[in-house]
Amino acid sequence: MTTDPLVIFTPSGKRGHFPVGTPVLTAARQLGVDLDSVCGGRGICSKCQITPSYGEFPKHGVSVAPNALSDWNSVEQRYQDKRGLTPGRRLGCQATIQGDVIIDVPPESQVHRQVIRKAASARAITMDPATRLYFVEVQEPDMDEPTGDLERLSRALREQWQIESLRADLSVLSKLQPTLRKGNWQVTVALYRDHHGGPARLLDIWPGLHEGGLYGLAIDLGSTTIAAHLCDLNDGRVLTSAGVMNPQIRFGEDLMSRVSYAMMNPGGDREMTAAVRTALNGLTQSLTTEAGIDPALIFEAVFVCNPVMHHLLLGIDPVELGQAPFALATSDSMSLPATQLDLTTLNPRAHVYILPCIAGHVGADAAAVALSEEPNKSKDLVLIIDVGTNAEILLGNTSRVLACSSPTGPAFEGAQISSGQRAAPGAIERVEIDPVTKDPRFTIIGCDLWSNDPGFAEASAATGITGICGSGIIEAVAEMRIAGLLDPSGLIGSATQTGTRRSVPQGRTHAYTLWDGTASGGPLITITQGDIRAIQLAKSALYAGARLLMDEMGVDKVDRVVLAGAFGAHISPKHAMVLGMIPDVPLDKVLSAGNAAGTGARIALCNIASRAEIEQTVHQITKVETAIEPRFQEHFVAANAIPHATEPFPELAQIVTLPDVSFNTKGEAEDGSGRRRRRR
Repeated sequence: MTTDPLVIFTPSGKRGHFPVGTPVLTAARQLGVDLDSVCGGRGICSKCQITPSYGEFPKHGVSVAPNALSDWNSVEQRYQDKRGLTPGRRLGCQATIQGDVIIDVPPESQVHRQVIRKAASARAITMDPATRLYFVEVQEPDMDEPTGDLERLSRALREQWQIESLRADLSVLSKLQPTLRKGNWQVTVALYRDHHGGPARLLDIWPGLHEGGLYGLAIDLGSTTIAAHLCDLNDGRVLTSAGVMNPQIRFGEDLMSRVSYAMMNPGGDREMTAAVRTALNGLTQSLTTEAGIDPALIFEAVFVCNPVMHHLLLGIDPVELGQAPFALATSDSMSLPATQLDLTTLNPRAHVYILPCIAGHVGADAAAVALSEEPNKSKDLVLIIDVGTNAEILLGNTSRVLACSSPTGPAFEGAQISSGQRAAPGAIERVEIDPVTKDPRFTIIGCDLWSNDPGFAEASAATGITGICGSGIIEAVAEMRIAGLLDPSGLIGSATQTGTRRSVPQGRTHAYTLWDGTASGGPLITITQGDIRAIQLAKSALYAGARLLMDEMGVDKVDRVVLAGAFGAHISPKHAMVLGMIPDVPLDKVLSAGNAAGTGARIALCNIASRAEIEQTVHQITKVETAIEPRFQEHFVAANAIPHATEPFPELAQIVTLPDVSFNTKGEAEDGSGRRRRRR
C-alpha cells in the first residue's frame, strides 16, 4: 500500500497527506492554511505564491526531493514574463504535489496579515545618535589656497562643529562638488561617528538646509517573528512599526532544527541567510511606504537577535552553535556597512550596529533586554523573562546578574498547535471558561467584544474566527485547569468526567471544543491533548531555566518578575502562574515590559553612549548553560505538572483554587466504573 505524499505548511505547521497531482492551493484550503487566491486558481492574480523547500528536514522527519512539486508550467512562465516572480517562488494553483514537501506561505500570500505584537513601548531616551545632521558654511576655493573641496568641508566641520577628522567614500565624494556649488557653499551633511572614536564618516550631503529628515531602524530579529521600528533620529519618535514571520521557519521552527538543516544540507546556511535578508529588505520597504519617506533617508539599522539568528544574518554557518561548547564566531558588538548584509532598501552608505552577545546561546536580544530593563541597577531581585521560540532569562540585582537561554519552541507563538496561527485579525487571543457550565467565551484580534456579547457576530464578520494565537492558547489551557477540564498532569477529561459535551473523544485521548464554526463554513477550533503537551513542554523549559538561575543565585523566591516580549503585554500574570510558566510571586509583582529587546535596540539606535554601556555590561553577566546542567532536567520534569509537581505556589493559592481532579483511569472504563478493558 502506497502512502500519499506528506505536505507540511509553514509557518502554520499544518500538515496532511494528499494524492499525487493535488494542487498546492487545494491542499492549503483543505487544511485551513491561510493562502490567498482571488482568481479561482487560474494563475491570474498571483496571490497564491508559495516557496517550496528542498533537502533533509530531520525536525519534520521528511526528505524533500527536487521533484517534490510538478515542473514549472506555461502559466507560471507567462506570469513570470509579465510581472516577475521572486526566485524560488511558485504559484500554488499551478504547482501540484508529487512527493513529500515543505511549503512556506510568505506574508504577502496570507489573507490575514500579521498584527505586530512586539509594538514599540513609550520610552524617554536621551538623544545622541551615531548619525546626525550638520549644517556648514564652506569656504569657496581660492587660487592662492589650492586645497580640495573635501579638505575645506573638513575644516569647516572642525571650526564650526569641533569635528576633528572626516572620511568619505567614492560614492559620496562624487556628489560633493556639484552639491557644494548648488548650495552656494552652504550644505547639510549626514555624519556617522562610531562610539569607539575615530574619524567621522560622510554618509550624504545636500545643498543648503536639509529638512527632509534622518531616520534609523531598530530591528528585533526573532526566530519566528521579525519586528522593526522606523525611528526619527532627530527626536527618537517611532514613526511606524511593522513585522513579518521569519521566512527561515520553513527550514525549521526552532533554532536547533535550523542548525540541523545547515548541517545536513550543503549551502543550507546560505539559503537561510538569503531568505532573512530578502525579508528585511521587504520589511524596510513596507515601513518607508507606510511612513511616506524616502528609503535613502535611512542611515542606520540596529539589530538584536539570538546567536543563531546573529550568525545567519551575518552569513556565518551556525554549525558550531549546535554542539558543545556552543562557540560563537564572535560575541562582540559589530559595526559594518549595510551593503555587507545585502540590505539594499536604505541609503547605500547606511551603517549597521549589532549589539554584543552574552554567550553561546544568550544573544544580542538578551543584551538588549539588559540595556532596557537594567537588572544590574535593581535593588530588589528581579527575574526578567523574554518569552519567544528561544526564551532569554535574566536574574539579578546590583550585586550580580545571571543569564540563560531556554529552548521553549514555537508553541507560545501559535505554532505546533492544532488550530494555532500567528497573531492576525480573527485569531482568538483571550479566553475565559465558566467553571460551572464549562462553556467558554473569548475575544479575537480585531474585535473588542467577547464572543457572548450582543453584536459579536456582526462585529467579527469581517475577519471571522480563524484560529488561536499564542496568548489565546496559554489562557485556554490555564482556564481549562481552573475549570476542572484538565488535571494536574495535563490530561483532558472525558465528557463523563468533566460533565460537558465539549470534551470530545479524539483517538485514545480527548479534546475540548472552544469554537465550532463548521455550520457556517468556518473552522472547528479545539484544544487537543497534543496542544496541551506542546504547551507543557514549552512552559516546563521556561520554568526550569528560571529555577536554574535561582539555584545558582541561592534563592527560592524572587522579588518581582518582568515579562518581556509579545507575551509581556498580552498574557495575564494569573494565567501564566496557573500554567506554572513563572515562579510563584504576588501577582502585583508580575509586570510587563512590552518588547524590551526592541526597546533596547531603539536605545542603542538613538544613543551611542548606551552602546559602550552594554558592551561593558555583558562582560559582567554570568552565563548559565542549561544544556549541560543536570538540574535543568530535574526542574523540567517537575515543571511538567500544571502548575508544578512539588512547588506549592502559595501566592497563587490565595487567588485561585485549582480543582483536585485526576483523569488518568489507568485502564478503567470511561464511565469511571472501574471495569478494566479486556485484553485482546
